[in-house]
Amino acid sequence: MRVTMYHNPDCGTSRNVLALLREAGEHPLVIEYLQNPPDRATLERLIADSGMAVRDVLRTKGTPYKELGLDDPALSDAQLIGAMLAHPILINRPIVVTPRGTRLCRPSDVVTGVLANIPEREVLKEEGAPFIVARRIAGDNAELVQALRDAKLPTSDLSESGRSFFTFSTLAGRHLGYGGFEQSGRNVLIRSLVVAPEHRGKGIGRNLLAVLLREAFDVGARTGWLLTTNESSFFEKSGFKPVSRDAAPATILATRQAGGLCPSSAALLSRAITL
Repeated sequence: MRVTMYHNPDCGTSRNVLALLREAGEHPLVIEYLQNPPDRATLERLIADSGMAVRDVLRTKGTPYKELGLDDPALSDAQLIGAMLAHPILINRPIVVTPRGTRLCRPSDVVTGVLANIPEREVLKEEGAPFIVARRIAGDNAELVQALRDAKLPTSDLSESGRSFFTFSTLAGRHLGYGGFEQSGRNVLIRSLVVAPEHRGKGIGRNLLAVLLREAFDVGARTGWLLTTNESSFFEKSGFKPVSRDAAPATILATRQAGGLCPSSAALLSRAITL
């Protein structure tokens, strides 16, 4: 089976994915879908094979999404697909099809999950950041615990249920940091985000956050929340906005972080998780 990629050459994320596919030794069939959009049956199959909802594949930024009223929750999947066929710019990108699965690769790092052979050398994106590989780890992982202690972040609840933690590395195996979340349905509390000291100040943190948000998205989260005492500006640059605690759902306020592990002075921030 040949790897196929639905590509927009004007999109940096799409270009980064294509570059990594080629670095991995693939010779993908590249379909510039704005000029050659898929037919209805193909688009329906791509979305079904990706395991995503039709609405989650809709691109909202830089498209006629609002003008067409596509934010109306009453619209059916068939109507949404009809809009995507009429306006291919509404199809989010890039979609990659390999023998290991079909995936909407946003951020570009997640393409590694459908590659048979991941390059074991450093590959940089256009903006100079490395591709990131996320691996799930246990909450009591000794290195994670020490990194959080060094960063003066809470550690007493790491082994409790409902938490997911990840270690992040480059393709060549250089450690970049850690992150985690606590999920409650469509809400998720982002926590334990730490960049390795030697990689701070290089823009790595926002890339780790993007990969972590995608991990949360893939398990059904659509709104992210977090508490921070001194990193509000960093998170706001990634789309989080300060909100009052009255605006948070009860399940977020009931977390141990909100209930006392973080000081009452910690700022609460939130953002929608979209691709």
